[in-house]
Amino acid sequence: MPTVSVGRDRLFKAIGRTYTQDEFEELCFEFGIELDDVTTEKAIIRKEKHLEEDEDSTEDEEVIYKIEVPANRYDLLCLEGLVQALRIFIGLDEIPTYKFSKINGESVLRMNVKPETSLIRPFVVCAVLRGITFDEARYNSLIDLQDRLHQNICRRRTLVAIGTHDLDTIRGPFTYEALPPQEINFAPLKQMKSFRADELMEFYKSDLKLKKFLHIIENSPVFPVIYDRNRTVLSLPPIINGAHSAITLKTKNVFIECTATDLTKANIVLNTMVTAFSVYAERQFEVEPVQVIYPDGKSFVYPDLSEYSIEVSLSYISNYIGVTLEANQVSNLLTKMQLRVKKAISEDKKQCHFIVSVPPTRSDILHACDVVEDVAIAYGYNKIPKRRPASLRALPLNQLTDLIRTEIAMNGFTEVLTWILCSYKENFSMLNRKDDKLTAVIVGNPRSSDFEMVRTSLMPGMLKTVGHNKDHPKPIKIFEVGDIAVLDETKDVGAANRRQLAALYCGANSGFELIHCLVDRIMEVTGNPFVPVGDNTGYYIKRSDEPEFLQGRQASIIYKGKQIGTFGIVHPEVLNNFDIPDPCSFLELNIETFL
Repeated sequence: MPTVSVGRDRLFKAIGRTYTQDEFEELCFEFGIELDDVTTEKAIIRKEKHLEEDEDSTEDEEVIYKIEVPANRYDLLCLEGLVQALRIFIGLDEIPTYKFSKINGESVLRMNVKPETSLIRPFVVCAVLRGITFDEARYNSLIDLQDRLHQNICRRRTLVAIGTHDLDTIRGPFTYEALPPQEINFAPLKQMKSFRADELMEFYKSDLKLKKFLHIIENSPVFPVIYDRNRTVLSLPPIINGAHSAITLKTKNVFIECTATDLTKANIVLNTMVTAFSVYAERQFEVEPVQVIYPDGKSFVYPDLSEYSIEVSLSYISNYIGVTLEANQVSNLLTKMQLRVKKAISEDKKQCHFIVSVPPTRSDILHACDVVEDVAIAYGYNKIPKRRPASLRALPLNQLTDLIRTEIAMNGFTEVLTWILCSYKENFSMLNRKDDKLTAVIVGNPRSSDFEMVRTSLMPGMLKTVGHNKDHPKPIKIFEVGDIAVLDETKDVGAANRRQLAALYCGANSGFELIHCLVDRIMEVTGNPFVPVGDNTGYYIKRSDEPEFLQGRQASIIYKGKQIGTFGIVHPEVLNNFDIPDPCSFLELNIETFL
């Protein structure tokens, strides 16, 4: 979940009320957000630089509230949006109406899109905020909001990149083009000299912040660029803005452009920017539109500040929440959550419906169930009576799993829980196994070498657990009941989960018979008799040849004619791979076959 850091005193001043920490925590909980941490700016810096705390420096430091907000509430990613939402929630403000400035058609700024942009970032949306009054805190809040949006919905600028410019330093109409990097030349933000775009790519490879965005365009034959009427470069999205149009504390008119590969997300980002900071405009909540003209002649006016409607019945809301609510009560609750409501009665006068108008700030409202969620938040989750659904029943597989867990625990084994993701090496080479390319589910873009695939066995996690606890008193007796995943073309997702049971005995006297007796006990409590080889009415064991076990000290478990598991003494090479000095015996079987 995103965390927004705001100064406590500035937050309370903007809300118009002062709270104790406990009172503010309660307000956050009621609104559906969380006060995650209370710190100071200097404490944050000291923590980042690993410095010791200065005992005399805490008294005069500004208190910072770190507030955790829902990932899809982009309107809460800055102090301005957070304050507005909280003031409406506690009844201090009405829901604002966002509108366009009244300007004639000839005065509307235009952005002309060139055909070549379709090769790299085909969309652009724009808006203007006039008469903005900046101070240092507001300026920093604007920059912070851009950064948070870039990290969140913009997916590190791959989907959307935001540019903000001092409109008084540039002249429209603007053009959005895509040119070879050698033809683009400008002075980037915070630089005095001009660079060609290809030179900028090399220059920013040593920049800690910007180097992580270079891959988005550096291998493209053309780079996106925005010019004004005088061929002044506004920005080279998604990398850097031009120094010429940089906003300052003296900026009064702000031009906002968002280039994108996803038009829907670009609209959400632009709406979030203009609705949050139009509160500082000379005419509050008023936005000047910009006309975007595409190569095919189609033109669109942005931002889209229109409200869309969702129809929800009172019975739908009450049934899903589990509380009987009155129509007026629901209307008031939705108003607290920034949603305008109109009541409508069905023709038979038996059903009450609500026409809910969703403002441009609430891009998270997509369906009637989202409206129900807002009603539940405003009503208070703690006020909803607890009840057990009549249809709630445990799945047979989970019931069997719990019974087996209990039985193995009664035999002196301790349960462990290990990651379902593991490294490719741990799942194969460290177990002396080879990948047949037909079984394992591989993660396409792993963030870490520790989580490259979905495990095909519980064995790697169990052995890692023992390896990290080898100094624990012996014997170590552990077990796990969990899922593995294997490729399965018959499934719609191409893979299937299988519920496995694994148990491990580690100690100086660990032998084949110690794990064999656990196999017999499991089969006994599940009602499966031991039968002669070839008899399909129960289970029997036969010699196996698995590379992770010691030759001649392992066996397969055959249940009703099918192999369901293997047990034996773990091979010394495998133990050495996991840094385990003591012998281990191991069992793994599939328990779904018992159902």
